[in-house]
Amino acid sequence: MLTLKAAGLLDIDTGEIIRPGIVRIDGDRIVGVGATADDGDEVIDLGDVVLLPGLMDMEVNLLMGGRGETGLASSVKDDPALRMLRAVGNSRRTLRAGFTTVRNLGLFVKTGGYLLDVALGKAIDAGWIEGPRIVPAGHAITPTGGHLDPTMFSAFAPDVLKLTLEEGIANGVDEVRKAVRYQIKHGAQLIKICVSGGVMSLTGAPGAQHYSDEELRAIVDEAHRRGLKVAAHTHGAEAVKHAVDAGIDCIEHGFLIDDEAIKMMVAAGTWLVPTTRLADAMDVSKADPALQAKAAEMFPKARTSVRAAYEAGVKIAVGTDAPAIPHGRNADELVALVDRGMSPIDVLRAATVRAAELIDVTDRGRLAEGQLADIIGVPGDPLRDITATQNVRFVMKGGKVHVQK
Repeated sequence: MLTLKAAGLLDIDTGEIIRPGIVRIDGDRIVGVGATADDGDEVIDLGDVVLLPGLMDMEVNLLMGGRGETGLASSVKDDPALRMLRAVGNSRRTLRAGFTTVRNLGLFVKTGGYLLDVALGKAIDAGWIEGPRIVPAGHAITPTGGHLDPTMFSAFAPDVLKLTLEEGIANGVDEVRKAVRYQIKHGAQLIKICVSGGVMSLTGAPGAQHYSDEELRAIVDEAHRRGLKVAAHTHGAEAVKHAVDAGIDCIEHGFLIDDEAIKMMVAAGTWLVPTTRLADAMDVSKADPALQAKAAEMFPKARTSVRAAYEAGVKIAVGTDAPAIPHGRNADELVALVDRGMSPIDVLRAATVRAAELIDVTDRGRLAEGQLADIIGVPGDPLRDITATQNVRFVMKGGKVHVQK
């Protein structure tokens, strides 16, 4: 048995800090909270930190970003081996920042159809490398020329870098069904699609709907029959409404949503992963002027739409879109959400129990008996100062200590 002793621990359900913070662990599970250590227990005294459940990030791409990254060009320049090696460092930084579970939302790279995030998750689970638990989406599914079609970012000639259905480029009802089935066959645990354009789309309005209603319904049907949720990159209000009508489970970004779209999301129970920090932190200074203009239009709206969604009661889970903000700086999103008007406890819930609900797991998100021993420690009281989450001093995943400062 192992006992952690700290100044306090967060009861995520009551929103209270319990003092002192004592957690007993056996193997990879929590077996007691608040009880004193038994004779023979190994004790780790963490001093003045407050213990929290391991945080969760519901939108990352660990295969992109990090040292040596060359921006969007890397999506078409890096081979799978280099991309996987890059992901090793990104995974380690993410875990050491206190994020013990992530959704990796969709490759948009040339891989020959290999689902690299599935392989990355297996390597982490096997203990070969450090990293968070990964819920992989495989390849993002997008129409030809749609957002996350890699050749769209560089406006390649038609005969350059042809991509396959297995790599996520799918058009029409039959192809999108096949694309979903391929991702599931090779290990995807959710489906990521592109319903609208985005800031980094070279052509068309960022809010314009890319897939037809028929295609959206086919994607949802295929995924839901197999028990998988669908996450949709979507900015435009009309595109969000069509996504909700089609049964999409989760809207990523949603920067341009309006009151009607918000009401529809509340009524349908559709999730929002707002990725709002990138509106402050994403560097577009070297991007194409057209993309800079889109950012100038969208980012101010991104700062207000999340507040409106929160106040209306939309279900929100934390996601960063890293590397749109750097890997390892994931907690910046928590700070941004508080700045936008969310309460610190609601933000912490969005990064723990609410995120767990989104990915349909009940074994994490709380410091409670029977839960996975995914535990972090931060200085001070995060209910008073959410920036404490940017200074993680202790990280345990599955009963194994990865950071102790």
